[in-house]
Amino acid sequence: MGSTVSSDFVRQVEGYGLTTAHILYRRPDHRWLLQSYVWQAYDLFPKFPELQRFLDFWQAKLEGPLHSVQVAHCKLIKPAEMRSVNGEFVLH
Repeated sequence: MGSTVSSDFVRQVEGYGLTTAHILYRRPDHRWLLQSYVWQAYDLFPKFPELQRFLDFWQAKLEGPLHSVQVAHCKLIKPAEMRSVNGEFVLH
């Protein structure tokens, strides 16, 4: 019986990290109105080829022009690292 490993795990081993993009775009029917879209996938830091492919597709095929894109990735921002310290220091 062969073991199955998730494709997400394989991508992480290959160096991919979870990437989230918050995309603001203009509505095609009301250009003054901004709408939000959240995209998330495993991608490579710092060039983000998957996100770039998605944004290229957006610009070529979708009518709502992009306004801005904010990217979060584990190498850009991550939770603080914590470690256990054995001991107690008392002042006064």
